[in-house]
Order: sequence, then structure tokens, then C-alpha cells
Amino acid sequence: MPMTATTVLTARALLLDMDGTLVNSDAVVERCWRRWADRHGLDGDEVMKVVHGRQGYASMAVLLPDRPMEQNYADNARMLAEETADMDGVVAIPGAPEFLASLAGVPHALVTSADVALSGARMAAAGLGLPDVRVTAESVGASKPDPEGFLKGAAELGVAPEECVVFEDSGAGIAAGRAAGMRVVGVGPRAGFHRPDVLVRHLTQVRVESAGGGLIRLHIEG
Repeated sequence: MPMTATTVLTARALLLDMDGTLVNSDAVVERCWRRWADRHGLDGDEVMKVVHGRQGYASMAVLLPDRPMEQNYADNARMLAEETADMDGVVAIPGAPEFLASLAGVPHALVTSADVALSGARMAAAGLGLPDVRVTAESVGASKPDPEGFLKGAAELGVAPEECVVFEDSGAGIAAGRAAGMRVVGVGPRAGFHRPDVLVRHLTQVRVESAGGGLIRLHIEG
């Protein structure tokens, strides 16, 4: 039997990204954004390098830097509606149902670049329950990689940022967690390119333990 290393992190709250972390929505993201790329004469592969983790308008601002932001906001609203109507292929990340079930009684929040409608639809399509505390696109003025969403999630849970652990899959999300002063568990292959504190293939490698005194102990198998 090969030996596996286990990393143990302690925290007082967990902040969870959705797409790529709890929910595999890559198929619909690819469909919607490649159509958008075609409409704007952009290379689809280059577009896909940008869009994960960010709100749509922020991705558009990177990809079409000369376009007025008002057009990006309007285009983003159309994109959100298109994504919300398309749940084909949306499934849970391996281990996500068990991971979320293990968080009963543990302070945690969803921090996603999706809006309320899209996050609710994708979590439902994946068969996952929504955490009680949710920070969605409507809750913030700045998209990841800005740390605002994670800082707001920590504040709503009443926990200092340095006592939170973030679960993220994207470069923008990992940068946001790091900018918030939080430790980051990277989930999946995208995360490995952005140097999270710990990297897992999926959530089956994470075990959550209540350690008493409000502490959470994460056992992460390497």
C-alpha cells in the first residue's frame, strides 16, 4: 500500500466557492462562453482561460478592455439568464454531498460569483443543499480576485479572516482568498496552477472534525 501524507488545518469557519469546487458546471460554462466568444470574434480557448471564478462582467472587461462597462453589465445579465436556463451536465463534484453533510453545526458560507438564481439552480441540479449563509454576485461590488466576497462571508459568520479556510478551484478565487488573508484549499486540476496552500483532486480527500471550543480540524489527504 502506498503511503499518503495528511495535512491538518485548524479554522473557525469555512468559505466555499461553488463552480468547480462543489459543483461541476464546466460543460455549461464552456457552451455559454464559447458562444459568446464566437459572437465577439474571440478565440474560445483564450476566453476559457479567463472566465473561471470571475463574475461575467469582470471577465468581459478583461477580454474586451475598450468596451464600456455598461455594455458588460448588460451582457452579463444576458449571460446569467442563459446559464440559469442550461443545467445539462451540471453534477456534484465527487465527495461534495458528504462534505456538505459533515458541515452541520460548523460555521460555513457559500461565496460564489454566481447570482442568487444561478447558484440556487446549479446547487439544486447537483443535488446539493444551500448553506444558510450565502454571498452571491448581488452581495458584492467587486468580483473575485477582489477579496470582498470572502471578507463579507467571514464577517457574516463573525469570524476573523485569518481563522477562515477557503475552498476554491480557480486562479481568481485563490487570489481572492489569499488577498483576504485566508488559507486556501485548492480543489481540482485548475487549482494546481495557482499555488493554493493545500491541493486536493476532489472533496473525498477532506474530512471535517469539530475539535471543541469552536475549532474545526480539517484532515486533508495528499
